[in-house]
Amino acid sequence: MRTAVVTAALLLVSGCGATVAHETSKPDPVTVTNCGRQVTFDRIPSKVVTNDTGITELMFALGLKDRMAGYVVDGNNTVDLQTSPWKADFDSTPKLAEKISKEVVQGAGADLVFAGWNYGFSESTGFTPDAVNQLGIGTYQLTEACRNGNGKQRGIMPALDALYTDLRNLGKIFRVEAKAEELIKGYQQQIENAGKLMAGRPRPKVFLYDSGQDQPFTSGRNAAPQDVIAKAGGDNVFGDLDDSWTTVNWETVVQRDPDVVLIVDYADGKANTPAQKQAFLEGFAPLANSPAIRNKRFFALPYAALVESPRNPASIEAFARYLASA
Repeated sequence: MRTAVVTAALLLVSGCGATVAHETSKPDPVTVTNCGRQVTFDRIPSKVVTNDTGITELMFALGLKDRMAGYVVDGNNTVDLQTSPWKADFDSTPKLAEKISKEVVQGAGADLVFAGWNYGFSESTGFTPDAVNQLGIGTYQLTEACRNGNGKQRGIMPALDALYTDLRNLGKIFRVEAKAEELIKGYQQQIENAGKLMAGRPRPKVFLYDSGQDQPFTSGRNAAPQDVIAKAGGDNVFGDLDDSWTTVNWETVVQRDPDVVLIVDYADGKANTPAQKQAFLEGFAPLANSPAIRNKRFFALPYAALVESPRNPASIEAFARYLASA
């Protein structure tokens, strides 16, 4: 049994750091379906502002660094930048701010903002797609975070489908369809190969622990961890929740009796490191009898590996290898 948190440096993603030759621009406008709405682009965006690590890495994976005005990443996401397969692209692209705002995107001269609900877009800050559009700036929303019509719940399709949808949409918008399909084909093969590692073995129950001590923040079936866990050979204990990232209660975690805890590696303001999060869980009396705690089965992945991003396939492989090693 593993007795310590393992943090995987996900450096297995194909296409990392590459810049591809852009396909010939088409004179006609391009229309894509984004979060249930038809969005038309009259020209290829050339000053894109992205918010969050995974979203930025989608642009880098497609070779679109030169189409960016810059990115916005929270200061807590230093682990993401250190472990990114596109670290060189991050280093050579302007970091505009740690919090996105109208002033930031206007100051960058943005012609497109690529963000998502709770990945930059928020009613509480007034930074919404409609508000950005009123500035004369286009928007594209991360599909993982699309609202599904039930209050503020998010998620309209399985997480990997959301990843492939965004890659194909961005491929059309930026006229790099061939690169998008190349990436998708490679990811699908990598995931298929990873699935063989746990074939025929019992599927462990996995609790995704993001943060929170009074109440845990975790993943329902519409966020990336659902597919990361499932394709690696496990079952998300909160896979029945029709939401993406969401808060639950500890009583339910205890009842669902997880075999493994998958920890999100990023600073959350209290217990910053995976080791600190593990120590909290090991010292949390109601969980003391769960198999995950008794057997010290903890695994950590960077935040950007567990939100929709081109790191998802490598994170599936890394987690599958951990599960198969026990």
